[in-house]
Amino acid sequence: MPDDVSAARETRVSETPPGEPIVSRQGPGRLLIGIYTVFAVAACARATWQIATDFDAAPLAYSLSALAGLIYLVAAIGIARPDNTSHVVAAVSCAVELAGVLAVGGFSLIRPDLFPEATVWSHFGEGYGYVPLILPVLGLLWLRKVRRSTAGERD
Repeated sequence: MPDDVSAARETRVSETPPGEPIVSRQGPGRLLIGIYTVFAVAACARATWQIATDFDAAPLAYSLSALAGLIYLVAAIGIARPDNTSHVVAAVSCAVELAGVLAVGGFSLIRPDLFPEATVWSHFGEGYGYVPLILPVLGLLWLRKVRRSTAGERD
């Protein structure tokens, strides 16, 4: 009987049984989903408040913050869902996010007059500990690993 209990514990502890493809919402994927969800809620809430109370002060910055929040939400959902379409949507979301961080980060340094108020992506996410710059890279790397694992299982 103790052997059955040990086997059950080992099954629960290991997230991916040997020979099974890695699912994007396991292991580091769970952490990515959590971070993306927190950033989605934070960015959307902040942008909603800013747009509702003082949109004229920085319409571009506030709109970009709202866009960032929506991209974070789409990425979180895409990583959390196991189907191929969601995987592609998550990868595209991470790529668009990375492009946005690089573009807005660069423009916020070159043309600060365009950004009188900071966005999530201003100065490459400096106000958020550069997490907005690092997060899409980690997301793309994780999705690539998951894709390779899944592809390797089909071969």
